Amino acid sequence: MTVSYTLKVAEARFGGFSGLLLRWRGSIYKLLYKEFFLFVALYAVLSIIYRLLLTQEQRHVYAQVARYCNRSANLIPLSFVLGFYVTLVVNRWWSQYTSIPLPDQLMCVISASVHGVDQRGRLLRRTLIRYANLASVLVLRSVSTRVLKRFPTMEHVVDAGFMSQEERKKFESLKSDFNKYWVPCVWFTNLAAQARRDGRIRDDIALCLLLEELNKYRAKCSMLFHYDWISIPLVYTQVVTIAVYSFFGLSLVGRQFVEPEAGAAKPQKPLESGQEPAPALGDLDMYVPLTTLLQFFFYAGWLKVAEQIINPFGEDDDDFETNQLIDRNLQVSLLSVDEMYQNLPPAEKDQYWDEDQPQPPYTVATAAESLRPSFLGSTFNLRMSDDPEQSLQVEASPASGRPVPAAQTPLLGRFLGAVAPSPAISLRNFGRARGTPRTPHLLRLRAEEGGDPEAASRIEEEAAESEDEALEP
Repeated sequence: MTVSYTLKVAEARFGGFSGLLLRWRGSIYKLLYKEFFLFVALYAVLSIIYRLLLTQEQRHVYAQVARYCNRSANLIPLSFVLGFYVTLVVNRWWSQYTSIPLPDQLMCVISASVHGVDQRGRLLRRTLIRYANLASVLVLRSVSTRVLKRFPTMEHVVDAGFMSQEERKKFESLKSDFNKYWVPCVWFTNLAAQARRDGRIRDDIALCLLLEELNKYRAKCSMLFHYDWISIPLVYTQVVTIAVYSFFGLSLVGRQFVEPEAGAAKPQKPLESGQEPAPALGDLDMYVPLTTLLQFFFYAGWLKVAEQIINPFGEDDDDFETNQLIDRNLQVSLLSVDEMYQNLPPAEKDQYWDEDQPQPPYTVATAAESLRPSFLGSTFNLRMSDDPEQSLQVEASPASGRPVPAAQTPLLGRFLGAVAPSPAISLRNFGRARGTPRTPHLLRLRAEEGGDPEAASRIEEEAAESEDEALEP
């Protein structure tokens, strides 16, 4: 059964993940403990041989081999190769789950499109949805070991009610070297066409919608079959596995404690007469290599994750519950097309019929959430300028209709012969009085509001004269 811990991580809190580390089902400890104990045992054997059974000369040779293995292990790009592989496997794992056919959309269309409260109408709806469920059972038998153990032969499929004896004879009479999970889908289309001719499906649009949903359902069955057929290239899986095993094979020897090389560390002070040199300093003699064991736990555990989810239709702890999916799909689909067909509750006025702003009640535990203001946008509370003139609307071009010279920077104007002020200067002087006012639109607007059309026309003439002066060389 799938290990679900979603409720345990619903809230981020101190030590929230600590409780998950103590679980056994679906854990990395259950997957990795055999390999971990084997690695520890081999490391201990090599350490005992080096410490107790080798001569001094043999230890020297072993130390050279260990240093060579340690340097060689660092040349393997294990993090890159393994990380990319696991990412590929996880994406494939989720895509396989989304490819599992679910009849929810199809059963709703059948219930709405195939009409008739008599026995014939009920038979058509139940048969159509049964064909859809039969197609999913046939394809899941081909990819899931759990489903195959539940339905090892076609006789078991007949006994389960997904197929009749006559349908089985027709199914087995079709000679094909390929998987025949698609046969019930063809039966579905033929029966839907017959229902259209009999008037059970009242128009071609409903028939088209029904067949479109069936094609989506069949496409998921096909995709599930192809995921089982086309695996991740074997060469990639071999490269990753060899990289992990070779890395820790070298680590078994290279991470052993060895005596330091002679002269590896020189004394800090010159030796006095009769004083012996200090022994060479080396690595701390850790009888239990904690960092190496942690590294094995992480990298080998990473590989075990890929091994478990590369085919999620097996019988591991976290593999898909395909048998429960079959039970659920059959039950809800038959309910939808049979007992729920035109079985509607009476339409009544809802509780908020006369309310302009309906507000469902809160419990005491969630009452504080009702006091929070709703989100209206990130700029909703932005403080604007208090100057009312900044909120007045102005025209984008002068009212005279004359072309406005393109604004250029002073440096560019020297080469092009233009004398128009730069945008920065124009903005800096916006609203200031320099000879003729720079805000003729605001002045004209105020004059028009005051009811003086002569003043408004005079302002337009002055604005036009100022533009002519600006255009003169």
